[in-house]
Amino acid sequence: MKVAIITDQHFGARKASKLFHEFFLRFYNEVFFPTLEREGITTVIDMGDTFDSRRGIDFWALDWAKENYYDRLQKMGVTVHTIIGNHTAYYKNTNDINAISLLLREYENVICYSRATEVKFDKRNILFIPWINQENESETNDLIKKSKSKCVIGHLELKGFNANKLVVMDHGADSDVYKKFDLVLSGHYHTRSCKNNIRYLGNPYELYWSDVDDPRGFHIFDTETLEITPVNNPFKMFYNIYYEDTPHQLLKSVDYSDKIVKVVVRKKSDPLQFEKFIDKLYKSNVHELKIVENFDFAGVYDTEDLESDESEDTVSILNRYIDEAEVEMDKSMLKNILKEVYIEACEAD
Repeated sequence: MKVAIITDQHFGARKASKLFHEFFLRFYNEVFFPTLEREGITTVIDMGDTFDSRRGIDFWALDWAKENYYDRLQKMGVTVHTIIGNHTAYYKNTNDINAISLLLREYENVICYSRATEVKFDKRNILFIPWINQENESETNDLIKKSKSKCVIGHLELKGFNANKLVVMDHGADSDVYKKFDLVLSGHYHTRSCKNNIRYLGNPYELYWSDVDDPRGFHIFDTETLEITPVNNPFKMFYNIYYEDTPHQLLKSVDYSDKIVKVVVRKKSDPLQFEKFIDKLYKSNVHELKIVENFDFAGVYDTEDLESDESEDTVSILNRYIDEAEVEMDKSMLKNILKEVYIEACEAD
């Protein structure tokens, strides 16, 4: 049996930005739904964080999600198995009050899993594990130990995996708990990664700058063979453009309409030509434009000047800065603090 797996859709994200939801819709209209129809798929597994805010919902975003996603799945006769993630559970210590159960009651084809449950697909038993919290931790661990399923699908926070392509999480549950299973598929982290039997499948589309140039999409899962096949989303919201005295005539500016663009200046010999290049971007109706020209960190601190390559990620630069700084404090703790602040900053509007 082939099913579609999608996760971390975050309907209502970016303060229910209409720009982003139009971007989401292109993925659903041109990639997701056509693939379901072409492959004859009638089952979708949603691994969690379907909605963005656990404390409330923007009415426009809810209407958008119903009209463009749930209504269409219902008309197609698709059953949606939805696992509760941390963004869809109202409280941090229980999954009982959640967005799926409260907001989607009219959809008989949407099944919600707020507690660990074994679900059968044809001849295959799969252990569904929603967000683990204080209330369900003991029950979930008991079921993990007792389960004879070969596959787990859940919304797990495991240490040692990438939260995004720049940051590896150093806290969370130990992945050894799941070593008895042949395959573990999870949502929660938005970037794809794989270690041993565990795969994070990543979310469908770019949401923040930390997602730029990172593969996105959803997956087709064969429950019989446990084969997982990615279906990539070709559409991007964030673009890095590297300027090296690039003639403005060579810029295909139409590609950047309604997009968020960062121009990284590596060489600028003629300011007038650079202005023409930037003007062409603005005239293309770019949604947001940032220009990065200075990578000089001199004067930031009193040790040797920190030389930075624009290809080096922000967290690495921060860690190197801390390593070289003469401060009397726990540098590991400081690195963790700055990493958490950086992750929050990446996800801020």
